Amino acid sequence: MGCVPLQHFNSFMISRYSRPEMSSLWSEEAKLSRWLEIEILACEGMANRRIIPRKDARTIRRKAKFNIRQVHKNEERTRHDVLAFLEDVASHVGPAGRWIHQGLTSSDILDTTLAWQLRDAADLLIAGVRKVKSAAAMRARKHRGMLTIGRTHGIHAEPTSHGIRMALLHDEFCRAEERLVAARDEIAVGKLSGAVGTYAHLDPAIEAYVCQKLKLKPGAATQVVPRDRHAAFALALSLVAASAERWATEFRHLQRTEVGEVEEPFAKGQKGSSAMPHKRNPVNGERICGLARIVRGHAVAALENVALWHERDISHSSAERILFPDSTILLDFILHDLEGLVRGHQANGKRMLANLGSSRGLWASQGALLALTRAGLARREAYEAVQKHAMATWLEGGVDFTTRLESDPELGRKIGKKGLREACDAARHLRHEKLIHRRCGL
Repeated sequence: MGCVPLQHFNSFMISRYSRPEMSSLWSEEAKLSRWLEIEILACEGMANRRIIPRKDARTIRRKAKFNIRQVHKNEERTRHDVLAFLEDVASHVGPAGRWIHQGLTSSDILDTTLAWQLRDAADLLIAGVRKVKSAAAMRARKHRGMLTIGRTHGIHAEPTSHGIRMALLHDEFCRAEERLVAARDEIAVGKLSGAVGTYAHLDPAIEAYVCQKLKLKPGAATQVVPRDRHAAFALALSLVAASAERWATEFRHLQRTEVGEVEEPFAKGQKGSSAMPHKRNPVNGERICGLARIVRGHAVAALENVALWHERDISHSSAERILFPDSTILLDFILHDLEGLVRGHQANGKRMLANLGSSRGLWASQGALLALTRAGLARREAYEAVQKHAMATWLEGGVDFTTRLESDPELGRKIGKKGLREACDAARHLRHEKLIHRRCGL
């Protein structure tokens, strides 16, 4: 519909973090094309209700168009983007153009367009989440039974598996998908009800017609659609970004030289440092974490947009021109980055086993504790007995934890060497791995 081509990326978000399909939703040409379609549909709805002549509606459909440069030139004079647009459109239509924007206000067009854009953006984000889930499911199945040490507070805790890690990633992004679907449904609300939302100059049937054509729902509004809907959308984006950051942080920690259990993809010809040729840095994970901060920051602005004056003020408008294009473009990029990280990372099973053994069996402390309480010791007595050997293993080195327990005659008398070995068997920690996978949707 537009006469002048425009670059298909958002003017706010730099192209480095933009992917074409998402950023094209927010181009100036795409926005004005949606404005125009809403105006045309409103005229067709009025013609259906015999409010305006059908021939005029047909003329509007046939002739209506815009010239981006002229719209911008008009806006220099009008200082009003919608009026600048309407003037240009009317110049192409002729006398029938008097019906365009009949009974409408600017927010009818702006809010309905934004709902349409956000609905379509959500569809792309949901597709991105599903790709992350697919990658996580593949890796969860591949690494089922790959024993590794679990960490709490960054300290060795008890064994788990890399397959369980990936299953939990899959589970979290199942919730991410649910959040985005709910946010998409909540934001998909059109509004063509006039200056303060009372339909004083436009039949509600016109709004219903336009929304039906655009697959939106009509909603109660003042001059604007209430911004709690938009805040909920922004919060959903920030939660998905936070989940992406959580797993990017996990990969970053596991890639540290001292850990070395996981490594993100490193392409042929890729360089890690301008100074140190040996470097293979976790740049994908670090980039995800950095961009997630921006998405979360925009959620604050969306929350502050909820409290507008009376039937409407314009304080939300400038913020939304930035926050929604940027948040959706960035989250789209984050999800693409995360999928590549999950699908392509290297898992070093030998290093996982080496790390598991590096604490010399301390991860078995709870198993020993429970074996002693089952044998009749009071929990405090059992805890202190096990802790004594654990601290000696930690501080003194040398003999491993299980050997220390076996050499304690009192503990041996209580549960025996066989009982201690069973309590300290790493395999027990993966007995229910299949159940965990099922609960994670795998």
